[in-house]
Amino acid sequence: MRSAILKAARGWIGTPYRHQASVRGQGADCLGLVRGVWREVIGPEPEAPPPYAPDWAEVGGEETLWAAARRWLREIPADRARPGDVLLFRMAPGCPAKHCAILSEAAGANEARMIHAYWGRAVVESWLGEWWRRRLAAAFTWPCNDGGGG
Repeated sequence: MRSAILKAARGWIGTPYRHQASVRGQGADCLGLVRGVWREVIGPEPEAPPPYAPDWAEVGGEETLWAAARRWLREIPADRARPGDVLLFRMAPGCPAKHCAILSEAAGANEARMIHAYWGRAVVESWLGEWWRRRLAAAFTWPCNDGGGG
């Protein structure tokens, strides 16, 4: 399952960033990437996200993304995330988590990497450096991942 998730996620690399979009090759935001991988690997999406503004987390203050992840994914300790797991990030202290990514390579011999839709650019596979690690809020594994995330 993890290899299928990573293969699907890598198929989105280069998809332009488009707020609220989830169409491989045409446009996606970070949630759209995770939704698209869900559709490709698991099947139909279990719920449609409501419309959201780019600053939804700063304005609303609720853990909307985290709550949705808890409904459909299995939460795991962030330090036990493995390639293929979903990561949630807080972009500022005290704000709700509003960015998500798929861990593509765990720390070890190589530096950790993630696949995510990068605002203003595209879906990329990038380094999970200290800046991102300080903002890591939660990790989830897919409901059908064999062996879970730990």
